[in-house]
Amino acid sequence: MEPHETIALALAEVGPQLRRHRVRRGVTLTALAAATGISKSTLSRLESGQRRPGLELLLPIVQALHISLDDVVQAAPQEGPFNQLKPQPWNGMVRMPLARQIGPIQAFKLIVPAGRSQPDPQAHDGRMWMYVLSGSLRLVLGENDLQVRVGESAEFCTRLPHWFGNNCQDPAEVLCLFGRQGEQIRPRVVPSTRHSGDQVAATVTSVDTLYTR
Repeated sequence: MEPHETIALALAEVGPQLRRHRVRRGVTLTALAAATGISKSTLSRLESGQRRPGLELLLPIVQALHISLDDVVQAAPQEGPFNQLKPQPWNGMVRMPLARQIGPIQAFKLIVPAGRSQPDPQAHDGRMWMYVLSGSLRLVLGENDLQVRVGESAEFCTRLPHWFGNNCQDPAEVLCLFGRQGEQIRPRVVPSTRHSGDQVAATVTSVDTLYTR
């Protein structure tokens, strides 16, 4: 791939990446405009690819969304079957993306350090599925305080205020899938906690039900 093609591909992804991060955090264009001083129309054109992204626009936006430039300015994928993706600091944890591009469903591995034990629940559009590879994950979901252990998974609507941490001595490693509101990304599971209305059930399953239909 020629250098100018690589640059063009990276720039073309900036707008969609910004929109995905903004929507994921539940920030409206109006709120982002107020936080950055950039007009709503300019932000809209930037997200749709009609406005060329420059540092004078990107820096205040990523600061307001609490993300880094690396989250939105990504190199074009290299040819070959192997992903070489770097770990990223994320909300006091370490996140390792499992795909080169952010699509409708995002896949990543999360390392939750020991001692992360002060809940700070947040809510935003979307749906999360988590599977514990090692350690033990503390999941605060609404009024519920759950412990998700090795070989168990949890799925929930992220409109429900949620937080995850680790009050054990060792880091927890968690495989995560995050999808848009309405996406169905879970295996067949047995509900453990239910909520009415749009605040749908949180579910915890063991590994033997993970791939059943």
